[in-house]
Amino acid sequence: MIRRFRIQRSGHAPLDRIFTVFVPLLAVVLLGGCSTLGYYGQLAEGQWQLLRSRQPVAQVLDDPATDPQLRQRLQRAERARAFASTQLKLPDNRSYRLYAELGRPYVVWNLFATPALSLQPVTHCFPIAGCVAYRGYYRQGDARGAAALMRAQGLDVYVSGVEAYSTLGWFDDPILSSMLGWSDERLATLIFHELAHQRFYVKDDTAFNESFATFVEQEGTRQWRAARGLPVLHEAGAGQREQFVNLVLATRERLQAVYAGPLSPADKLRAKQAQFQRMREDYRQLRDTQWAGDRRYDAWMYSPMSNAKLLPFGLYDQWVPAFAALYREVGGDWDAFYARVEALGHLPAERRHAALQRLL
Repeated sequence: MIRRFRIQRSGHAPLDRIFTVFVPLLAVVLLGGCSTLGYYGQLAEGQWQLLRSRQPVAQVLDDPATDPQLRQRLQRAERARAFASTQLKLPDNRSYRLYAELGRPYVVWNLFATPALSLQPVTHCFPIAGCVAYRGYYRQGDARGAAALMRAQGLDVYVSGVEAYSTLGWFDDPILSSMLGWSDERLATLIFHELAHQRFYVKDDTAFNESFATFVEQEGTRQWRAARGLPVLHEAGAGQREQFVNLVLATRERLQAVYAGPLSPADKLRAKQAQFQRMREDYRQLRDTQWAGDRRYDAWMYSPMSNAKLLPFGLYDQWVPAFAALYREVGGDWDAFYARVEALGHLPAERRHAALQRLL
């Protein structure tokens, strides 16, 4: 992935499973030349500090001063890391065999922006990584300052904390202390997802990349549980999550129609706010009638709303069924599956998407 940003849920753990998109490829970004020296300077400084803080997991485990709970978490993570390479045929390198203590809850903060009357992101294009719909900052204050400047220009903005990111193998990505609030299984799925990005990545096609990595994550987790004699996991809240995402996607579709319509800019702005209000009302109805008052998404829903806040929805799952069909076609052979994925990825975008649609 290129990950991860969180949505706060009242009284619950972070909703990192759905909204894990657009994490900065910071090492790669440094190759670009379209931004200010100050922005690149903070990227270089932050990445360098992260690299300096890494330690081999084996060294942390051997240190008698290591907290027993941290030792246990890292031991379990390393078993999942070994499974990723031996059974899922994912890259066998030093990524996620290192550990970094950050001393803060997030590794970076991502800034998303859109025009006030559009759902098209303000993108930033770089070599290798291609175009991405965010900017990443290692200091929250820097992200908020940049957001204020964009807001003053009339843009919709959204800042979100990120607990982990991938450099697509340009550096050996560590397990971060910011990731240890997750369950052991969630940490394992992150490792599978991120290593899938290292296995194969297509420039300028976020839906392809994230759907591919999400399929590897899901199938890898199923096999990881089976290898340990555990039953199929039925994730708590999965039904609510799907309904919540569908509600947001429906709102986005209605906003698209408003922005493409004949109304004046002032009327479109009023219609925009009306759609946000409708989304909140639909959410309240869903929460109170079907979820027995479960308020897990309240914090996200009732915080300030903008076009930029809706950007990540739908990107992670669009082509997952197509990759699942492809995996079945090759009889569950991971090497053959990756070969087919690479063949798809090398097609021109239009032909690639047509092939994926046929697989659906």
